[in-house]
Amino acid sequence: MKNYGIYKFIFEFIMTTILVNFFPFPLLLEIKLIALYFIIQTLMGRYNESREQPVVIWNELKPLMIGDISYLLCMLLLTWTGLEIGNFKWDQIVLLFCFWLIHFVLNLLMTHFLYTVLSKRFQHNAMVIGGGEPVLKLEEICKNNDSSLIHVVGYVLDQDELSPEETKIQAASLTCPVYAMDELEEAIRSSRVDTVIIAMPEIQQKKLKQIKNRVIGLVDTIKYVPHIEGLITVDTHVDDFDGMLLISTPKKTVSILERVVKRTIDLCGSFVGLLTLLPLTIYVKLLNRKENDNGPVFYTQERIGKDGKTFTIYKYRSMIENADQKLKQLMEEDESIRKEYQTQKKLSNDPRITKAGHFLRETSLDEFPQFINVFKGEMSLIGPRPYLPREKEDMGEYYKEIIQSKPGLTGMWQTHGRSSVSFEKRLELDEYYAYNQSVWLDIILLARTFKNVLARRGAK
Repeated sequence: MKNYGIYKFIFEFIMTTILVNFFPFPLLLEIKLIALYFIIQTLMGRYNESREQPVVIWNELKPLMIGDISYLLCMLLLTWTGLEIGNFKWDQIVLLFCFWLIHFVLNLLMTHFLYTVLSKRFQHNAMVIGGGEPVLKLEEICKNNDSSLIHVVGYVLDQDELSPEETKIQAASLTCPVYAMDELEEAIRSSRVDTVIIAMPEIQQKKLKQIKNRVIGLVDTIKYVPHIEGLITVDTHVDDFDGMLLISTPKKTVSILERVVKRTIDLCGSFVGLLTLLPLTIYVKLLNRKENDNGPVFYTQERIGKDGKTFTIYKYRSMIENADQKLKQLMEEDESIRKEYQTQKKLSNDPRITKAGHFLRETSLDEFPQFINVFKGEMSLIGPRPYLPREKEDMGEYYKEIIQSKPGLTGMWQTHGRSSVSFEKRLELDEYYAYNQSVWLDIILLARTFKNVLARRGAK
């Protein structure tokens, strides 16, 4: 049992023991409930020494939630055993469910608290070796996961990957100390590094072995960013094929149960969203009038839906009226605007956005009318970006994969950069979702969306 596992076990044991005594359960049932919980969580590997510590909070919460749901089912089966339907003790079932629900909520809160507080204690000091986009991506991931158990303490930029000018520019953009390749060993010793991350997907085998030989006696763990990063899915696994390693990357299949759960979440979420539309619409109307904007509150537009079928999307209008015609005029008058829009499919400083529109976009309130589309089944809470029909040709090879899912009110690109990512990167993120869509991924993206909205981060 790793140290982190010991902390989890001790705190969960104390919490479970105290909580179970608040309910009028027989002593024998209390013992069974405590024992059953820790048997299930142990089988889930949450206290297992052989299991590597999760590096982000989501990897910690997933086995906990699966284990707690299994715990509920086992508790119900335990109560059912030996009872006839006519003598079923519904009062005991209600008590058990209340105990489980309170235990589940407290467990989530305590796990998040422990992970956040103890992450500093159990973090792995990491040195990243590489250059270019992979290094910048790792930097961004570290910023978005401040409680990650991977703590980057420095970067070693490889001059073979970057020109001197590129090295200088990238070094200035990184938040940790930057070293040259010939300073690698000394940087590892001085920074007390125990993990090395080689972020050079195109690296040759010979050079990889050279780096490995230089650090293998200085660190505990060596991690690699693979060349096939874009093909990796959540179901990817490594097979030992009689001494040869084979990486299997099957496409994620969505079961009927997952579809039902996803649609149920969509209906519940859209119902809550629709309840806010009336007062919010009145507020937006008043906000527009304050800015002497007497145009319509809502804006409709054709978008590409599931299986390529078009549908009408609803948004609060955040641009001037006849915005499409104005864009055409701007592109004809200004070559830089035309190139920017053709490349990014948006303008960084769009002159068509109204003053009220800036506020709506910063707070993501302009997206709220899309709850109508979610309720109608044209969209989902989570999914790829709803693309414009004119963008179909630009989507290229990504198109066929992306349209396999319903467009989402939020999704991968909104939670992993939004306005700061290029059109090509948005397509890559949406394709990743299409390959990896699951209820658990939706929960993660919803949580990250709430976090970004509250922080007003990356508004469109």
